[in-house]
Amino acid sequence: MKKLILKNESFQYIEKSFREWLDILGYAESTVYNLPNHIRELFYYLEQNNISHITELDNRLIKEHYQNLKLRSNDRKGGGLSNGSLNKHLQALYKFTDYLRQSGRMLLPQLNIAWESDNTHEIETLTPREIQLLYKATYGYHENTKWEPFSARDRAMLTIFYSCGLRRNEGYHLDVSDIDFDRRILHVRKGKANKERFVPFNKTNSQYLQEYVYDSRPQIVLDKRNNALFISQKGNRMNAQSMAVRLKLLQQRTDDLVLQEKNVRLHVLRHSIATHLLQNGMPLDKISKFLGHTSLESTQVYTHLVESLDTQ
Repeated sequence: MKKLILKNESFQYIEKSFREWLDILGYAESTVYNLPNHIRELFYYLEQNNISHITELDNRLIKEHYQNLKLRSNDRKGGGLSNGSLNKHLQALYKFTDYLRQSGRMLLPQLNIAWESDNTHEIETLTPREIQLLYKATYGYHENTKWEPFSARDRAMLTIFYSCGLRRNEGYHLDVSDIDFDRRILHVRKGKANKERFVPFNKTNSQYLQEYVYDSRPQIVLDKRNNALFISQKGNRMNAQSMAVRLKLLQQRTDDLVLQEKNVRLHVLRHSIATHLLQNGMPLDKISKFLGHTSLESTQVYTHLVESLDTQ
């Protein structure tokens, strides 16, 4: 979405006005940011069809645009928008027609586009390429060198939640002393149901973690006696919600439209590494141990997921 450049100045103005309208009405910051971006795609569709004024918009065009979203293909396996993502576009379209009516610009009939069935239990994963894009997004974003320690922290965060497959709460409770760089082992002391486990990491992951722990973390921690692995901008232990926000920021920095549409959460990184390990031939019992599952039944869900990906 961020790569779509609108040439029509009136469309640019309306997008900005729509954003301000949402803000004035008190919608959440994420809604104020995302909904106008979805409407930018509608405007872009209008421009491609030589429509230059908002008064030319009607329900037929909106529905054609939405059908294009449903059929949109991309160059990766398993492409296309999920039902959850399509519903976000629908939310934007419905809210935009409200804005047009309340602002007095135009009155459109009820859209009557059915919401997509959204299976909230569907497992969302990222491709290896998308994981690489997240790592890449941690580099060179800030010109001011004072932010470099936080970029190193973000790479360490990706390493813990993707490469080591930790749960959100497990990553939050990690301390520096839980990392054994000599043996390349991570000690998860507070796993699910207080179950401990040891998680291996490779040489590349060790480099990311060492760069953060030895070079960057000392620059941002407030109290040198603080043993927390992840440190916030205030110099204290970073809470899990802040980690989730940082991941969302990395997602938006990628400028990849398909990746930006995904509901990327810390647990999605865990789902992704499990899927990638299975695709690379790791036995299910080892993946189960790696993830800290109490039984193979919990891990078998990934076999069905890999099978569905292979058929796409």
